[in-house]
Amino acid sequence: MNQMKEILIDKVTLNIGVGKGGQELENAKILLERLTGAKAVPTKAKVRNPVFRIKKGDPIGTKTTLRGQKAIEFLKKALKAKSFTLSSRCFDKEGNFSFGIAEYIDFPGAKYDPQIGILGFDVCVTLRRKGFRVAKRKRASSKIGKAHRITKQEGIEFAKKMLGVTVQ
Repeated sequence: MNQMKEILIDKVTLNIGVGKGGQELENAKILLERLTGAKAVPTKAKVRNPVFRIKKGDPIGTKTTLRGQKAIEFLKKALKAKSFTLSSRCFDKEGNFSFGIAEYIDFPGAKYDPQIGILGFDVCVTLRRKGFRVAKRKRASSKIGKAHRITKQEGIEFAKKMLGVTVQ
C-alpha cells in the first residue's frame, strides 16, 4: 500500500458543554484533567442566546486535545466504555468520527466523585493522511487533492480495522 495513503489519528478532542460558568464549569475542567492528564481550556459562546441567558464570549464549556500515543490509549478506553460499537451516523463525510459518553463513571478506571456529580463528555477523533500539511502551512499552501481526502467509508474501514470497532 502507498505509504502516503495510510490513515493516521491526528488528534482526539474531548469536550464538556456546561452552558454556564461557575462551579459546574470548574468541575468539568477538573474532570477532564483527571481523565486525560492534559490541561483543559474553557470554551466560549460564539453567539448570543437570550433564551439561555448566554452572551457572546461567556465561558460555557471546557475542552482538551490529545495527540500521539496518549490519544490512541485514551481512545481505546473510551471505545471500551461504548462496547466498541458505533453508529455509521457518528462518521462525517471527511471520515472523522465523534461519540458521547453519557456518564464519566462508564469510563474504565474512573470513580464517582460526589463533588463533581454526574457529567458526560464528547469524544471527537480527527483523522488525516500524510501530506495534509500543505493545506495548513503558511508559505505556498495549497488544497488537498480529491484522491487524497479521506471519505466516510475509509474512516469506517479504519475504525473497524485499527480500533476493532463494530459499525452498525
